[in-house]
Amino acid sequence: MAPEPPPPPDAPARAAAPLETHRFPCEACGADLRFEPRAGRLVCDHCGNTEPMETRDGAAAIRELDFRAALERALPQAEMEETRVTTCPNCGAQVEFDPELHARDCPFCATPVVTDTGMHRHIKPRGVVPFALDERAARQAMTRWLGRLWFAPGGLKQYARKGRKMQGIYVPFWTFDADTASRYRGERGTAYYETRTVMRDGKRVQQRIRKIRWRPASGRVARFFDDVLVLASRSLPKTFTDALEPWDLAALEPYRPEFLAGFRAEGYQMDLAPGFEEARARMDMVIRRDVAFDIGGDAQRIHAIDTDLRDVTFKHILLPVWLAAYKYRGRTYRFVVNGQTGRVQGERPWSAWKIALAVLAGLLLAGTLGFLLAANPDLLEQGF
Repeated sequence: MAPEPPPPPDAPARAAAPLETHRFPCEACGADLRFEPRAGRLVCDHCGNTEPMETRDGAAAIRELDFRAALERALPQAEMEETRVTTCPNCGAQVEFDPELHARDCPFCATPVVTDTGMHRHIKPRGVVPFALDERAARQAMTRWLGRLWFAPGGLKQYARKGRKMQGIYVPFWTFDADTASRYRGERGTAYYETRTVMRDGKRVQQRIRKIRWRPASGRVARFFDDVLVLASRSLPKTFTDALEPWDLAALEPYRPEFLAGFRAEGYQMDLAPGFEEARARMDMVIRRDVAFDIGGDAQRIHAIDTDLRDVTFKHILLPVWLAAYKYRGRTYRFVVNGQTGRVQGERPWSAWKIALAVLAGLLLAGTLGFLLAANPDLLEQGF
């Protein structure tokens, strides 16, 4: 059976989670280190010092968490944390608070934001896909993508190419695992043909007509779902993040704050329960496809599917996204780059004067052809 709904928001919570803060000072000069994707090391932009990542047990697994325990607020306290966040008044993004910055633009929509000290209590990330592309490679991918867009404003292309640096953001996702067993009722259709005589253009012709013979069908299907991925952020249009897929989740590393050094991380805005509802809808689509395949035949009718879910587990993971939000002539344009693969998506900009010139050129071409044909009717006969 499906898990029970979560308790009401005002249900008593467990003891307060610890406040998580992480700094990685350079041993040479004391400045903050950052994770460098190309080198896979921590580097200091101030003095150039590099430091290796702390070695960990490579066999350490990314442990799944029990879904029902999370809904009942019974997760171990070690799985919870509190972080200080900045909340954007425009798009609602919650990004980890940097105490050294007191005002900056929101990385998701370019709205000026004054930092606050709001607290976000959440489930800790269990895994992270580290950035594989640095800012330079991400910017090159974005400018190439813009260069392939017809009728994009040239000014925006130049602004994006020479504008401020892109923001490296770790975006929150849920993954869900579940073992499912489904019983179904339906009908299997077998095609057959009848030959009829019909009138066509005053003549009698033979025509084969396809028909379906239906018979009852029932049975069971089972499937284990592994890492059904659900976006846990509402700061970007879902069409953007969906277009960044696929993600190689085989590259997931056990969560380590060193991977976030020099980057920012967004807190999840979609809670666990609605996240599972979206995952369940995706599972149901796959199960329905499995049922149709199991019924077989030439056509299928599905009347009912009853699914039992067992051993539902989840984890909170962070995936890397390079983000650019530019205000150009009073409008915000947002572009996102998959920090693992370099795949690009964004809001399609249009240049009114380029479109007008294209329309004018088309009209001039049509007018010129019309004039030539009118002046030289023989061109039509020559197959022009």
